[in-house]
Amino acid sequence: MPNREEYNLVQMSEAKFFAVDPKLEDYWRAIILFGRNVASYKFALAKSLLELAPQGKTIITLEDLAEPYSRHIVEHIKEVKTQTTSRSSRFLDACQQFGAQEISKTKLIDTTVSLGFENVIDAFHNLSAGETPVRFFTDERKGAAKGIRLTDELFELLQVLQAENLPSEVEARWRLVENAWELKISPKLISVDYDPTRELLFTFGENRRRVDLTSCRDGLNGYQKGRCFYSFAEISILYGSPNLADVDHFFPFVLHEYIKNIDGVWNLVLASVDCNRGKDGKFDRLPHIDYLERLYNRNEFLITSHHPLRETLIKQSGSTPEKRRLFLQAVYNTSQAILGNGKSDGWKAPFEYPNTF
Repeated sequence: MPNREEYNLVQMSEAKFFAVDPKLEDYWRAIILFGRNVASYKFALAKSLLELAPQGKTIITLEDLAEPYSRHIVEHIKEVKTQTTSRSSRFLDACQQFGAQEISKTKLIDTTVSLGFENVIDAFHNLSAGETPVRFFTDERKGAAKGIRLTDELFELLQVLQAENLPSEVEARWRLVENAWELKISPKLISVDYDPTRELLFTFGENRRRVDLTSCRDGLNGYQKGRCFYSFAEISILYGSPNLADVDHFFPFVLHEYIKNIDGVWNLVLASVDCNRGKDGKFDRLPHIDYLERLYNRNEFLITSHHPLRETLIKQSGSTPEKRRLFLQAVYNTSQAILGNGKSDGWKAPFEYPNTF
């Protein structure tokens, strides 16, 4: 259980996440990104909702829901066996047995209907401060439908520009959580690193075996609400998209000899191509100090995510909010002195949309 200080930190981060004109995608992202997880069921349900909603059906029976729900879990179990912190689960056992071709699809669906939704439907919309004010489905299991009813909010969510990013964000969060469980390493010992060549977040398991976790874009995008860090322009994390985001070092990489862990998650942000390397772009310049508070807020969102980004950020930037704020200011001062920007205000985006975080 989190202590009072950790619980208050999560609540404050959630409040900041919703503080500026919250959108449907913000409520969805909060459900996926914040809080602790004891099993991967929430992620499987989220991916199933995004898959089923485009079919246009309002009522989804448990039998209809069971197919994509169990399929997503079976796919993940093939890669990472550990999908819960509990010692045993008859439902997960059935998923594993199906993946090993030991039971039939009919048996898997029947088991999923009877055991797979015991807690996740009730808990899906829960945040630390209570249930999110926006619901993407209602529970109709005790009614004639014997399933769930998709809400207008879920159908509207599919129409927003950020809808294309949401499945990848769920997958990234799932990958981070399950690998933390699978590695069986104390969260305080897990360190997430960045591979700039492949643009991946990775860690090391037993015997220093490298474990690739997820795309850096997929892992960070939700915490920036799908916006460029500097201009708040809409960005995408899908390859081939015309507004595919760049992974940018807030403190430029040219300072790597002077700044420890410059490739750390604490210093990585997603930026539009225009802001990062377009005309009047940032390139290797130090950003204006006004952006420092924004970086602090984004990092606090990451710290409340737990498994394993929380401990990574704490190790890289400080054990308390105040220490993390002082850390960023000290790095900024150092960068300013080295780059000779002491008499300059620093780089700013040529244009900025209304702020979102």
